Amino acid sequence: MKLAVITDTSATINEKYKIYDNLHILDIPLTIDGVTYSSKTTASEEFFEKMATSSTVPKSAQPSLPELETLLQNLEAQGYTHVLGLFLTSQISGFYQNAYYLQDETKTMVVKFPETSITSTPLGYMVETALESAKSGASFDAILAEFETQRDCDRAYMLVDDLKWLSKSGRLSGGSAFFGTLLNVKPVLTFTQEGKIVVQDKVRTAKKSITRLKELLVAGANPELDKVYIMQAAADDKAHELYVYALEQGFKDVEVVPFGAVVATHLGLGSLAYAWIRKHEI
Repeated sequence: MKLAVITDTSATINEKYKIYDNLHILDIPLTIDGVTYSSKTTASEEFFEKMATSSTVPKSAQPSLPELETLLQNLEAQGYTHVLGLFLTSQISGFYQNAYYLQDETKTMVVKFPETSITSTPLGYMVETALESAKSGASFDAILAEFETQRDCDRAYMLVDDLKWLSKSGRLSGGSAFFGTLLNVKPVLTFTQEGKIVVQDKVRTAKKSITRLKELLVAGANPELDKVYIMQAAADDKAHELYVYALEQGFKDVEVVPFGAVVATHLGLGSLAYAWIRKHEI
């Protein structure tokens, strides 16, 4: 088996995997103050700075469908036998529906674009797992099965500091954002199993929302089986608090990472999350 893995820049991937010849990442362009940036080459922290001084809320576009189509043709010409595409969930982006039909457009490759249910670093970890498994000689069916296990067991609970980001990006109604800000409501958001972002809880005050995140971690994650991420966009102090708490609860595989620029575009500065995913056993 010769496997290629394709994803997009909503996934945060460890730099050591980006040199893999069989990994391909589609760019999600970002626009702020009338200027378009590549989320493939713009560092998260650099984009956070642009967001902090911008007069407008940034927007994201879809990856290029013609680029994906050409990539699949090139992979087939290079003798790849299998392709796994892990993209931003269809509940957030229309790209998945547009790309879906391409699974049946090649003659000699098996191409699968399974639906995902999460993004950012957990999605990146799924990509890394597939790459590691292929390197170790796992079959395509085994790689798909492990992806499905990770997808079914992953969870993320997110806090946003200011509802204007979700409101202006179309993820929350203007009225909800206005009253939420007025009442100092800090919604705890999560992904459904279908990949849709929904409100898990409505909490008054930032302190209570952090407490709620801690409760959700202890109730839902397994210290022995799960890898825990604390993801943040310009929320370093709160992220450190969540990191220390996770270690105190017996979690050993814990990492603090920035939200990628694509995700931060919609959640905004000050956003914070606990996420966990079933660990890959090498």
